[in-house]
Amino acid sequence: MLSIAFFITNIMLGVGLAMDAFSVSIANGLADPHMKRARAWLIAGTFAFYQFVMPMIGWVCVHYLAEKFEAFQKFIPWIALILLGFIGGKMLVEGIRDLKEQKEAKSSGGNEAPAPTEGVALSFGMLMVQGIATSIDALSVGFTIAEYSTSAAFIASVIIAIVTLIICLFGIKIGKLAGEKLASKATIFGGLILIAIGIEVFVTNIF
Repeated sequence: MLSIAFFITNIMLGVGLAMDAFSVSIANGLADPHMKRARAWLIAGTFAFYQFVMPMIGWVCVHYLAEKFEAFQKFIPWIALILLGFIGGKMLVEGIRDLKEQKEAKSSGGNEAPAPTEGVALSFGMLMVQGIATSIDALSVGFTIAEYSTSAAFIASVIIAIVTLIICLFGIKIGKLAGEKLASKATIFGGLILIAIGIEVFVTNIF
């Protein structure tokens, strides 16, 4: 029988683990202020899926591959830094390029107003990379829930996923609202946010 403390503990754990995904969700909303509701659910759902999978993989590793898992842990911050740095850098370059093109169009078009920006659509591949990058540190949760039974670990991971889903939907909404005001500069800000998250994850885990 699962206690109230079990649910409270894992809800709080979910909140903590979802913070990186929340920040990336804001960045995605910034980059695509006209994002459709279905796409917002796809993005948030992807982050929630990975936040469910990673703790379960960590739990399995702790029980069956403990020594190898401990050796792999030291690479987690490096992986997060490289993945988020790559995505953020790509967004940054695209944002600067689009801003430059809009300025050139404005200067060459006289009184013609530049076409409104539609935002940068996130590819499926990039979304998968974001999901892995923001959830890879959740592998370490395997140690936190190591004493759980299989069913309890599954339920804990589901709770973490649900919390992540809600928080990420909220993050996308914030990003979209800010993105509409920031217009063409939004992608640049989004890229900077992702790079900053990668550095934060790296520094926190290393030092």
